[in-house]
Amino acid sequence: MLSIIIPTLNSGRTLEACLAAIRGQNFPRHELEIVIADAGSTDDTLAIARRHGVEQIVTNPLRTGEAGKSAAIAASRGDLLALVDSDNILPDPDWLRRMTAPFADPQIMGTEPLAYTCRTADPALTRYFALLGMNDPVCLFLGNYDRWCGITGRWTGLPVPQTDAGDYLKLTLSAAQLPTIGANGFVFRRTLLERVAWTPYFFDIDVVHQAVAAGHPHFAKVKTGIVHLYCDRLALFRRKQQRRIHDFLYFAATRQRTYPWQQQNKLAIIQFALCTVLVVPLLVQMCRGMRRHPDRAWWYHLPVCWITLWVYGVATLGRLLGRKTKALDRQNWQK
Repeated sequence: MLSIIIPTLNSGRTLEACLAAIRGQNFPRHELEIVIADAGSTDDTLAIARRHGVEQIVTNPLRTGEAGKSAAIAASRGDLLALVDSDNILPDPDWLRRMTAPFADPQIMGTEPLAYTCRTADPALTRYFALLGMNDPVCLFLGNYDRWCGITGRWTGLPVPQTDAGDYLKLTLSAAQLPTIGANGFVFRRTLLERVAWTPYFFDIDVVHQAVAAGHPHFAKVKTGIVHLYCDRLALFRRKQQRRIHDFLYFAATRQRTYPWQQQNKLAIIQFALCTVLVVPLLVQMCRGMRRHPDRAWWYHLPVCWITLWVYGVATLGRLLGRKTKALDRQNWQK
């Protein structure tokens, strides 16, 4: 059985399309279950879930998406688990079949889409993140990303050994060269949970890092995409970046994170700051992206980098000044 894991919190804006795409899959219904972990939605999230016949709805008292994944996984029954966020849409009816096919290779522990699907009807900012191949522009400068990037023409900037197996790339990961794999369509064997820490928070990239360190290096990048309705407004992006950096600093300070972010290239972070301030390097990157995939959405590269520099800079300065960091309150959060 395959269990679809979906954490929700006031996800009514996107959940309808997410569940409709899952129910439209060419995959045996009796071999599929959807498990939602809800963090106290006050909109129509639960009504939408029931309308689509979601097999299990459990509560998520810790409220974060990572806690929701953990709660839903604990309630699930599948030998394979698929992490599909409420703002993800499976782009074609054969998506689940293609994502699970690599597990015929007993070495493969998990699969992930190679790209984000860019749809012309989506808002320009949504298209920009799909074309960029990541939700945080700092990762572009670090070379540490895990989806096809329209600026570089690669799915990661790290030297990951890979073999082309036809419909997917078979990867041999290492703890030293580990892209940010583990979210937005990540499918994995339940047996992977035996060697990792996944409760009460399932930090996706940490779980993959721990699995690789435990001797499970083989994963697959399937040559397909997934829609991620990440942001449609810059104000929402700013809010998400604030949540990202505050949550990271909080959980890192409490030693609940294991992915070695502290080993990332510090010079690349300085380069990001300088390029953002100087603007011209960002324009060069934007032009490269436009050559590969012409779209006015690339103009968002400038404000997205500026917002990120400001939000991360303020949070980092506060930490240096001794300000205590805590996870942001999810009250009134909405997708």
